Amino acid sequence: MRVLILEDELYLAEAIRDGLRLEAIAADIAGDGDTALELLSTNTYDIAVLDRDVPGPSGDEIAERIVASGSGMPILMLTAADRLDDKASGFGLGADDYLTKPFELREVVLRLRALDRRRAHHRPPVREIAGLRLDSFRRQVHRDGHYVALTRKQFAVLEVLVAAEGGVVSAEDLLERAWDANADPFTNAVRITVSALRKRLGEPGIIATVAGAGYRIDTRSEGSRQGRERA
Repeated sequence: MRVLILEDELYLAEAIRDGLRLEAIAADIAGDGDTALELLSTNTYDIAVLDRDVPGPSGDEIAERIVASGSGMPILMLTAADRLDDKASGFGLGADDYLTKPFELREVVLRLRALDRRRAHHRPPVREIAGLRLDSFRRQVHRDGHYVALTRKQFAVLEVLVAAEGGVVSAEDLLERAWDANADPFTNAVRITVSALRKRLGEPGIIATVAGAGYRIDTRSEGSRQGRERA
Protein backbone atom coordinates (compact mmCIF):
# COMPACT_ATOMS: atom_id res chain seq x y z
CA MET A 1 0.00 0.00 0.00
CA ARG A 2 1.17 3.53 -0.78
CA VAL A 3 -0.40 6.62 0.76
CA LEU A 4 -0.10 10.37 0.42
CA ILE A 5 0.15 12.39 3.65
CA LEU A 6 -0.84 16.06 3.42
CA GLU A 7 0.34 17.62 6.68
CA ASP A 8 2.08 20.97 7.19
CA GLU A 9 3.56 20.05 10.58
CA LEU A 10 6.70 18.36 9.31
CA TYR A 11 7.60 16.58 12.55
CA LEU A 12 4.13 15.01 12.67
CA ALA A 13 4.15 14.06 9.01
CA GLU A 14 7.56 12.42 9.34
CA ALA A 15 6.48 10.56 12.48
CA ILE A 16 3.45 9.17 10.64
CA ARG A 17 5.54 8.27 7.60
CA ASP A 18 8.20 6.51 9.67
CA GLY A 19 5.56 4.64 11.65
CA LEU A 20 3.80 3.49 8.49
CA ARG A 21 7.08 2.23 7.06
CA LEU A 22 7.33 -0.15 10.00
CA GLU A 23 3.98 -1.58 8.84
CA ALA A 24 5.17 -1.98 5.22
CA ILE A 25 3.12 1.02 4.10
CA ALA A 26 4.97 3.41 1.80
CA ALA A 27 4.12 7.07 2.34
CA ASP A 28 4.96 10.37 0.66
CA ILE A 29 4.68 13.72 2.43
CA ALA A 30 3.24 16.96 1.12
CA GLY A 31 3.52 20.02 3.34
CA ASP A 32 1.13 22.12 1.29
CA GLY A 33 -1.71 21.74 -1.16
CA ASP A 34 0.33 22.53 -4.27
CA THR A 35 2.85 19.80 -3.48
CA ALA A 36 0.00 17.38 -2.83
CA LEU A 37 -1.50 18.10 -6.25
CA GLU A 38 1.88 17.62 -7.89
CA LEU A 39 2.41 14.27 -6.17
CA LEU A 40 -1.11 13.14 -7.06
CA SER A 41 -0.47 13.97 -10.71
CA THR A 42 2.75 11.96 -10.91
CA ASN A 43 2.21 8.99 -8.56
CA THR A 44 -0.40 6.35 -7.89
CA TYR A 45 -1.71 6.24 -4.33
CA ASP A 46 -4.06 3.83 -2.62
CA ILE A 47 -5.24 6.29 0.06
CA ALA A 48 -4.91 10.03 0.76
CA VAL A 49 -4.44 11.21 4.35
CA LEU A 50 -5.37 14.88 4.47
CA ASP A 51 -5.04 17.62 7.05
CA ARG A 52 -7.69 20.23 6.31
CA ASP A 53 -5.84 23.41 7.24
CA VAL A 54 -2.65 23.58 5.15
CA PRO A 55 -0.97 26.27 3.00
CA GLY A 56 -2.04 26.58 -0.61
CA PRO A 57 -5.10 24.62 -1.71
CA SER A 58 -6.62 23.32 1.52
CA GLY A 59 -7.14 19.69 2.40
CA ASP A 60 -10.82 20.28 1.65
CA GLU A 61 -9.96 21.40 -1.88
CA ILE A 62 -7.67 18.43 -2.39
CA ALA A 63 -10.45 16.11 -1.24
CA GLU A 64 -12.88 17.70 -3.70
CA ARG A 65 -10.40 17.26 -6.55
CA ILE A 66 -9.78 13.62 -5.67
CA VAL A 67 -13.52 12.94 -5.64
CA ALA A 68 -14.04 14.86 -8.90
CA SER A 69 -11.29 12.84 -10.59
CA GLY A 70 -13.39 9.70 -10.23
CA SER A 71 -10.38 7.69 -9.09
CA GLY A 72 -12.26 6.25 -6.14
CA MET A 73 -9.24 6.86 -3.92
CA PRO A 74 -10.29 6.66 -0.24
CA ILE A 75 -9.69 9.76 1.88
CA LEU A 76 -8.81 9.80 5.56
CA MET A 77 -9.04 13.26 7.09
CA LEU A 78 -6.56 13.69 9.92
CA THR A 79 -7.21 17.03 11.57
CA ALA A 80 -7.61 19.04 14.75
CA ALA A 81 -11.10 20.15 13.67
CA ASP A 82 -13.06 17.93 16.02
CA ARG A 83 -16.53 19.46 16.25
CA LEU A 84 -19.44 17.45 14.91
CA ASP A 85 -20.10 20.12 12.29
CA ASP A 86 -16.46 19.86 11.18
CA LYS A 87 -16.80 16.11 10.79
CA ALA A 88 -20.08 16.47 8.92
CA SER A 89 -18.55 18.91 6.45
CA GLY A 90 -15.53 16.66 5.99
CA PHE A 91 -17.70 13.69 5.13
CA GLY A 92 -19.74 15.97 2.90
CA LEU A 93 -16.60 16.74 0.90
CA GLY A 94 -16.09 13.05 0.23
CA ALA A 95 -13.97 11.84 3.15
CA ASP A 96 -14.29 8.11 3.83
CA ASP A 97 -13.00 8.37 7.39
CA TYR A 98 -12.19 11.12 9.87
CA LEU A 99 -9.66 11.02 12.72
CA THR A 100 -9.04 13.94 15.04
CA LYS A 101 -5.77 14.99 16.66
CA PRO A 102 -4.23 13.87 18.94
CA PHE A 103 -4.28 10.26 17.85
CA GLU A 104 -2.39 7.00 18.26
CA LEU A 105 -0.36 5.87 15.27
CA ARG A 106 -1.75 2.37 15.66
CA GLU A 107 -5.24 3.74 15.04
CA VAL A 108 -4.05 5.41 11.84
CA VAL A 109 -2.67 2.06 10.66
CA LEU A 110 -5.89 0.23 11.54
CA ARG A 111 -8.01 2.79 9.72
CA LEU A 112 -5.79 2.67 6.66
CA ARG A 113 -6.00 -1.11 6.56
CA ALA A 114 -9.79 -0.93 6.86
CA LEU A 115 -10.02 1.62 4.05
CA ASP A 116 -7.77 -0.51 1.86
CA ARG A 117 -9.96 -3.57 2.44
CA ARG A 118 -13.05 -1.53 1.66
CA ARG A 119 -11.44 -0.18 -1.51
CA ALA A 120 -10.68 -3.70 -2.69
CA HIS A 121 -13.84 -5.26 -1.26
CA HIS A 122 -13.93 -7.78 -4.10
CA ARG A 123 -10.65 -9.18 -2.81
CA PRO A 124 -10.66 -11.03 0.50
CA PRO A 125 -8.09 -10.01 3.15
CA VAL A 126 -6.70 -13.53 2.89
CA ARG A 127 -5.62 -14.45 -0.62
CA GLU A 128 -4.36 -17.80 -1.87
CA ILE A 129 -2.46 -18.59 -5.04
CA ALA A 130 -0.09 -21.38 -6.07
CA GLY A 131 0.18 -22.73 -2.53
CA LEU A 132 0.72 -19.28 -1.01
CA ARG A 133 -1.62 -17.96 1.65
CA LEU A 134 -1.20 -14.24 2.28
CA ASP A 135 -3.07 -12.61 5.16
CA SER A 136 -2.88 -8.83 4.71
CA PHE A 137 -4.54 -8.09 8.05
CA ARG A 138 -2.23 -10.26 10.19
CA ARG A 139 0.77 -9.64 7.88
CA GLN A 140 1.43 -13.36 7.61
CA VAL A 141 2.45 -15.61 4.73
CA HIS A 142 2.27 -19.40 4.56
CA ARG A 143 3.46 -21.64 1.77
CA ASP A 144 2.01 -25.13 1.61
CA GLY A 145 0.91 -24.67 5.21
CA HIS A 146 4.31 -23.57 6.51
CA TYR A 147 4.84 -20.10 7.93
CA VAL A 148 7.31 -17.94 6.00
CA ALA A 149 9.02 -15.08 7.87
CA LEU A 150 9.37 -12.03 5.62
CA THR A 151 10.73 -8.56 6.11
CA ARG A 152 8.25 -5.70 5.77
CA LYS A 153 9.50 -4.80 2.32
CA GLN A 154 9.44 -8.40 1.14
CA PHE A 155 5.86 -8.68 2.34
CA ALA A 156 4.90 -5.46 0.54
CA VAL A 157 6.37 -6.73 -2.74
CA LEU A 158 4.72 -10.14 -2.39
CA GLU A 159 1.40 -8.48 -1.61
CA VAL A 160 1.53 -6.60 -4.93
CA LEU A 161 2.48 -9.75 -6.85
CA VAL A 162 -0.25 -11.84 -5.24
CA ALA A 163 -2.85 -9.15 -5.93
CA ALA A 164 -1.96 -9.37 -9.64
CA GLU A 165 -3.18 -13.00 -9.56
CA GLY A 166 -0.50 -14.33 -11.87
CA GLY A 167 -0.30 -11.23 -14.03
CA VAL A 168 3.01 -9.57 -14.79
CA VAL A 169 4.04 -6.67 -12.55
CA SER A 170 6.87 -4.48 -13.84
CA ALA A 171 9.79 -3.43 -11.67
CA GLU A 172 8.57 0.15 -12.09
CA ASP A 173 5.13 -0.78 -10.73
CA LEU A 174 6.68 -2.58 -7.78
CA LEU A 175 8.79 0.47 -7.05
CA GLU A 176 5.68 2.64 -7.33
CA ARG A 177 3.56 0.51 -5.00
CA ALA A 178 6.03 -0.74 -2.40
CA TRP A 179 8.47 2.17 -2.08
CA ASP A 180 7.96 5.91 -1.56
CA ALA A 181 8.92 8.98 -3.61
CA ASN A 182 12.44 8.97 -2.15
CA ALA A 183 13.27 5.75 -3.95
CA ASP A 184 15.82 6.16 -6.73
CA PRO A 185 14.15 5.14 -10.02
CA PHE A 186 17.48 3.63 -11.11
CA THR A 187 17.92 1.61 -7.94
CA ASN A 188 18.31 -2.17 -7.99
CA ALA A 189 16.27 -2.44 -4.77
CA VAL A 190 13.44 -4.25 -6.56
CA ARG A 191 15.76 -6.89 -8.00
CA ILE A 192 17.49 -7.39 -4.66
CA THR A 193 14.21 -7.63 -2.75
CA VAL A 194 12.69 -10.09 -5.22
CA SER A 195 15.85 -12.22 -5.07
CA ALA A 196 15.72 -12.31 -1.26
CA LEU A 197 11.99 -13.03 -1.37
CA ARG A 198 12.55 -16.02 -3.62
CA LYS A 199 15.03 -17.45 -1.13
CA ARG A 200 12.60 -16.96 1.74
CA LEU A 201 9.79 -18.69 -0.15
CA GLY A 202 12.01 -21.66 -0.97
CA GLU A 203 11.87 -24.27 -3.72
CA PRO A 204 10.40 -24.84 -6.17
CA GLY A 205 10.67 -21.21 -7.23
CA ILE A 206 7.34 -19.44 -7.36
CA ILE A 207 8.25 -15.95 -8.60
CA ALA A 208 8.94 -15.99 -12.32
CA THR A 209 10.90 -13.34 -14.18
CA VAL A 210 9.34 -12.28 -17.48
CA ALA A 211 12.19 -10.95 -19.60
CA GLY A 212 11.81 -7.27 -20.36
CA ALA A 213 8.46 -7.09 -18.56
CA GLY A 214 8.74 -7.81 -14.85
CA TYR A 215 7.72 -10.50 -12.37
CA ARG A 216 4.71 -12.69 -11.70
CA ILE A 217 3.55 -15.49 -9.43
CA ASP A 218 4.06 -18.73 -11.35
CA THR A 219 0.67 -20.40 -11.05
CA ARG A 220 1.94 -23.37 -13.05
CA SER A 221 3.77 -24.54 -9.94
CA GLU A 222 0.38 -24.98 -8.28
CA GLY A 223 -0.76 -27.36 -11.00
CA SER A 224 2.50 -29.30 -10.81
CA ARG A 225 2.19 -29.67 -7.06
CA GLN A 226 -1.40 -30.82 -7.29
CA GLY A 227 -0.37 -33.35 -9.89
CA ARG A 228 2.31 -34.74 -7.60
CA GLU A 229 -0.20 -34.94 -4.76
CA ARG A 230 -2.69 -36.89 -6.91
CA ALA A 231 0.09 -39.22 -7.99
